[in-house]
Amino acid sequence: MIVTAAPDLIPPPLIHQLKTGGKMVVPAGLPDTQQLMLVEKDANGRATMREILQVRFSQLEETEPD
Repeated sequence: MIVTAAPDLIPPPLIHQLKTGGKMVVPAGLPDTQQLMLVEKDANGRATMREILQVRFSQLEETEPD
C-alpha cells in the first residue's frame, strides 16, 4: 500500500486495511517534520513502524464520513 499525502498521524483504518504480511509506505507528520514511514504487519496481525527518511508531502485533507 502506498499513501501519497501526509496525515499528521497514520490513520488506524489504513493500518487495519493492511493485510497480514503486507507493507505500507506512508509520509506522516506535521509539514516541517514529516517522515516517510514503513509499516509492516506480521503473521500475528501486529503492525510495526519504522522511520525511513525525512520528506515533505502535501497534507492529507480530512473528510467527513458520508
